[in-house]
Parts: sequence; C-alpha cells; structure tokens
Amino acid sequence: MHWTAFLTCLLTVSLMNQVSGLETVTGKYGDTVEIPCNNGRVTEEAVTFVKWKYNNDGNILVKQTGQNATISNDVNYKNRVGIKKDFSLIIRQVTMADQKTFTCMVVGKEDIFEYPIQLVIYKVPSQPQITNQTTTMAVGKLTKLAQCRTEGANPAANITWFKNKTPLMADGAAIKITAAVVVDKETGLSATTSDLEYTAVKGDIDASFTCQVQHIRSANMDSSPLIFTVNYPTEKVSLQVVSQGSFKEGDNVTLKCTADGNPPPSSYIFYVKGEKKKVENSNTYTLTNVTRANTGEYKCSLVDNEDMGDSVSIKVEYLDVALSTAGQISKRLGESFEVTADIEASGKTQTSWRKGSIMLNGQPKFDKLKYSDSGVYVCDVSMAGLKKTKTFELIVQGSPVIKNLNKKRDDASKNKVLICEAEGFPKPTVQWSVNGTNVFEGDHVDGKVEYRITIVPRDNLTVSCTVSNAFGSVNKSINVSPLEEDQKFDKRADQKDDNSDQTVLAVGIVFGLILAVIVIGVAYWLYTKKFRQGSWKTGEKEDGSAEESKKLEESHSQKADV
Repeated sequence: MHWTAFLTCLLTVSLMNQVSGLETVTGKYGDTVEIPCNNGRVTEEAVTFVKWKYNNDGNILVKQTGQNATISNDVNYKNRVGIKKDFSLIIRQVTMADQKTFTCMVVGKEDIFEYPIQLVIYKVPSQPQITNQTTTMAVGKLTKLAQCRTEGANPAANITWFKNKTPLMADGAAIKITAAVVVDKETGLSATTSDLEYTAVKGDIDASFTCQVQHIRSANMDSSPLIFTVNYPTEKVSLQVVSQGSFKEGDNVTLKCTADGNPPPSSYIFYVKGEKKKVENSNTYTLTNVTRANTGEYKCSLVDNEDMGDSVSIKVEYLDVALSTAGQISKRLGESFEVTADIEASGKTQTSWRKGSIMLNGQPKFDKLKYSDSGVYVCDVSMAGLKKTKTFELIVQGSPVIKNLNKKRDDASKNKVLICEAEGFPKPTVQWSVNGTNVFEGDHVDGKVEYRITIVPRDNLTVSCTVSNAFGSVNKSINVSPLEEDQKFDKRADQKDDNSDQTVLAVGIVFGLILAVIVIGVAYWLYTKKFRQGSWKTGEKEDGSAEESKKLEESHSQKADV
C-alpha cells in the first residue's frame, strides 16, 4: 500500500509537469506491431520499472529492472504481447480491437513519465466484385447496370466508375451513383458498395464499363470490363444485293434487307413484282434462274411498319444471237454466198468471225466460192460478261478437174512416175489406164489432190488419168516412151549441142581477129597524128622572115583543125 501510494503521488506530479503530445504508430491488420516507449530512448539503468497499459485502466504488463516482465491476465493481450530490451511493446496478430491508445509509464529514480501512443490499424481492401449485373440497356431509359463491392478494408475504400477509361460523374438524372459503407461488427473492417444507374445512348454500343477500388494503403484495383447490349428501335432499313456485278439470265440473285435497330427484326416483307413476300426468321430473299423479265425495282420493309423500307434496282443482262444459216451448208463452186448475224442484247456488243483459228475481217461474204472457202466458221459475240458462239460448216462442191498431168524419169532405174493433179469435191477417185506400182494418193486439201503411179514402159504408150466424183468425171492422157528411146533422144540432143558449140567457137575466133585488126589500125593512126604534130615547134626562131613564120604557123593550125 505504501509503494502504491508513492507511485500515485509521483505519477500525479509527473502528469502535471509533462507536456502533452500524442504520437501514432501504424500497423497492418494481422501482422506483428512494435510500439516504442519514448521512441526507444528509455534505458534500463535510468528506470526502476516500466508499465504498459491501454486507455486509462487496462493493464498489459510490468517490467522491473533485473526481472522478467509480468503479463496481466487481460484476455485481449495475455497471449499476444511481449516487451523488448528497449521496453518497446510487441503485439502479435493485431486486429481492429487493437486500434487504441497505448501508454508506456516509466518510473525513474526521482520521477514518473508517461508516453501515450496511438496505434492505427490498416487493411487493404479486396479485389472489386461485380454483382447484380444486367445484360441489356435500352436507349433513353435509366437502367441499373451493376453493383461494385469491395470489403475487409480499413479505412474504408472508395469506388469510382469508368466508361471507356473515363470517370463517370453522377448528375442525378442520366447517371446515378449510390455508394455505401458498412462496418463489420465483429472485425471492425469496412465493406464499400457502389451502385451504377445509367441512361444509354446509341454510342454506347460496345462501350466498356469498369469500377475501380481506391485505397490509401494500396494501388488502385480495376474490375473486369463490362459489356452491355444496347437496345434501340429501328430508324433506317436498307436493301442490298448480296452478289455484286452484272447479272445474266439464268443467275440467282439474293436480296438482303437490314435494319439498324437492336435487336434487329426477325421478319421482313419483300416486294417482288408487286407481290408481297413475307420472310420469317431471315432477312434474305433469292430470285432463282432470273430472266430479262426480272429487270426492275425491288423493295423491302418492316412487317409492322411498311412505310419504313428501302428499294434497289436490278438489271438482268441478256444476249441472243442467230445466224442466217446454221449447221452444214453445201454450195457449188463459183456460187455467191453470204452469212449475217441477228443480235439482240441489253447493251453494246462486240462481234468477231473466224474460220478455224484464223480471224476474219467481217462476216463471211463470197462473190465466187472456191474450194479453199470450205471450213467451219465461228461467230463470237460478247457483252458485259456474256458470250455467245454460233457456228456453221460450209462445203464447196464441184465436178473434178485435172489441173496437170506430168511424168518424170527415175535415173537410177527404168521406172517412170506419172503425176496427176486434180481438183474437186467430194474428193475425186482416180483410175489409171495402165497398171503400175507405188500407187500414191495425197491428202485432199482445199479441193486439191495429187495421184501418182510408177510404171516401166516397154513400148511407146498413151496413159490416161481419169478422176471422178458424184458430180462427174474427166480424163487426160500423156505419151510415155521406153527408157531406151529417151536415151537415144538424149544422145542426138548432145550431138547437136556439140556441133553448135564448134560453130560458136569458130565465129568467136573470126570476131576476135577482126577486132584485133581494128585495134592495130586505130593505134597506127594515133601514132602518125602525134608524129606530125611534134615536127612543128611554134614560138621558136627559124631562118626566114617573120611573115614566113606567121604563114607557117597558120598553115600548121589549119592542119591541126582538120
């Protein structure tokens, strides 16, 4: 009792003389906290004992010099506290219940000091959680989108809503944000919720909404992005042709009707040549195997509002080609012939003619047919992706004609080859008036054909070539002599050639002699003329008078002129 009274008296005096001031220590929820006594400036040599207490009367422990600390039976701290050598108080697993003022009372040899310290406990909040989320928004209608929640924090966390990373500011009309903080009675930790109500516009399609939790003891934490379906009524209907480009007869054409509303209509009305075609659970209508009659305007509209629609024009291209003749045409040699093309098309066409692979300059027109005019003629007509091809075959017919009948000799043998060249169509057949070997029949090209036969004549022969077809026949003959007769004829021809050569040689010698005489005569005359002119030297002084000299010069000049 005496010691207690002394301490009470000493404490009263100390408190009267102490300058009050409250320090703060921060601890993390669930961790171990160290609370210093007078910032650790208390030494064991300067004190008699140290006592830790909380609030005004809560005793925690007492430490006397040279003795172990005595821990009180306070259920809140009995098993969680300790004291360090510098008299700092250790509290393990701190909770919100530990957020209070702790006092370190130091009893010195002559005085008593108290050092109060405020312990502040913090705890970071949980990740944001989205609850009560809706899926759709209607344009112009205030809708509660979602609730963002975080819990287990101290102090309480703050929540901010973002749209496309831009903070949303509540205006009380189009945007409403309601926040609330609830403290758990058992843990003392706070839970924060924020409800977002939002009025959507069409521009919010695919907009990303997030909520962010902000706390002084942690980094900002964002929720997962929220994407909402934005519903709005149809304002415009569009009709388009699915397949691009020009259409030709026989094609399929698909029309597609779309509306800009969300959700889009499930049914549409298509107007096809004045008839209404209702299509359910689809927005397309297909015209199959179109013809030129399908050219025109088409329309679609909403089922519940036929005034809201759109139209599109379709043009079906067509091309018809007919020739004035077709199939296989037979004409007689020398006749005239002309082919024309009748073209009916929806646009400008290009026409080309060819015979086989050879291009023609214009449509076929013949004043006088030849065998070479026979063949397959092709007319190509094209327009806007369309192409039509028409053909006919022209056959020029005529009775056979033998153009030539020749013979030639084989020097290496006694054979003679007869060659009969003929024209006609159909292809003529040949008949020789003699038998032979190596009978040959050439190709029939442009009405022409060549026949050959090899024979060995023993006597002089007259051989006939007869060619025939459905229009008649013709023959031609040629004389053929044995090989011995040809050789005799060749010798006589050689002798005549030798005599002719001798005559030519004699004539040449005579002509050469005459030419030599003429050359000699001309040379002599030139020599004589030169000699006579050289005997007179005009300008030199000679005996005689000047008059005589002058006469001589005039006489010389006259002779030179002659």
